[in-house]
Amino acid sequence: MKKTRRAFIQKSAFAAASLTAAPFQNIFIQTKKIVEENPIVGHGDFKYRVDKEWGIQDPTQFPVNDCHEMILDKKNRIFMTTTHPKNNILIYDRSGKILDAWGTEYPGAHGLTLSTEGEEEFLFITDPDTHKVCKTTLDGKKLLEFFTPKEIEDYKEAAQFKPTETAIAPNGDIYIADGYGLDFIIQYDSKGNYIRHFGGKGTDDDQFDCCHGITLDTRKGKQPSLLITSRTANCFKRFTLDGNYIETISLPSCYICRPVLKNDTLYFAVIVTKDWGTYDGMLAVLDQNNRVVSMPGGSTPAYKNGMLEAPAYDQKTFLNPHDVCIDDDENIYVPQWNSGKTYPVKLRRV
Repeated sequence: MKKTRRAFIQKSAFAAASLTAAPFQNIFIQTKKIVEENPIVGHGDFKYRVDKEWGIQDPTQFPVNDCHEMILDKKNRIFMTTTHPKNNILIYDRSGKILDAWGTEYPGAHGLTLSTEGEEEFLFITDPDTHKVCKTTLDGKKLLEFFTPKEIEDYKEAAQFKPTETAIAPNGDIYIADGYGLDFIIQYDSKGNYIRHFGGKGTDDDQFDCCHGITLDTRKGKQPSLLITSRTANCFKRFTLDGNYIETISLPSCYICRPVLKNDTLYFAVIVTKDWGTYDGMLAVLDQNNRVVSMPGGSTPAYKNGMLEAPAYDQKTFLNPHDVCIDDDENIYVPQWNSGKTYPVKLRRV
């Protein structure tokens, strides 16, 4: 009888322990799954947990083709350009929910820049397929259009103008980067009047090989300047606001999209490092000295004799990352080009 009672108590205790442990075991399994599906990428002080589910939507309602660029407005809405004929602009909230969609006249919707004028915000959309740049309200009302510049005799036909990006100066001047066209940077005043152009395709210091991206560099301790991509040459080039060359920032093997600044830190997408036929892109984070300190989706940044060594893709994080959008918590949102109609990825700062 005692032996039977002892066996019963032991069996009951084991069963109770199993029931008690089960929830913790399930939590462990779930946590392990999340860690495996959402790994941490990046280096040093710039590490992130990958969330590939963040932007996924019903493709029958909000379809995408190529996703190109994203910006964040003062209401924390995230605007994105995509080339699907049903909607060229998708608007997300920070949780990944679609708030609105509009635009069907930008089949090559590419560059997206936010401009602030007083209390109002506006968008500049570049479309290399229709050879134009449009300034719009946040709900898509067209205010200003730029077509092939007649002032520049190098343009023999309208189709040579294939703009990829814009930047807006503090005085309202508009800089258009003709990245897929003749590689000129064309400066206009806020009303759309031509001021000057500079650059052009070539290998000289003041020329470009795919001036794909441009931004106004206003980091502390620096005179405002233009930071411009020369993507095929794997570098940035810095110019004064009136178009004079200052310096080249070389980034070997990095086919850079556009530079994006947040809290004096420079971010950008490296769409390709070795081969356009495979996925091998990543992101890069640069300090105020333009030194790479983190490469989410890539190998630890290393320098030799003052030059960045070619990075290696981690084989899993991105497909073809095309841009970065940084929120106030320094999370990163990443749209991707030619990546199987995928929605944006979010990297949560850790």
